[in-house]
Amino acid sequence: MPALRSLSGKEVVRIFESLGWSVARQRGSHIVMVKAGEIATLSVPNHKEVSKGTLRSLIRAAGITVDKFLASA
Repeated sequence: MPALRSLSGKEVVRIFESLGWSVARQRGSHIVMVKAGEIATLSVPNHKEVSKGTLRSLIRAAGITVDKFLASA
């Protein structure tokens, strides 16, 4: 399993946008992202650093692999 580096919330949002997800709304410090044809929504914390466990959970919810996520970074 490849190692994830520390990313900010804005960087995570940018990577998911490159994978076809779009920002639906923001409430407080969380950005909600949606994708056409997907049931899941992603709630990305807009923090200076997103914890690695949270990031892995978002990647899993998006239905992609860590490799694909890192390739889009």
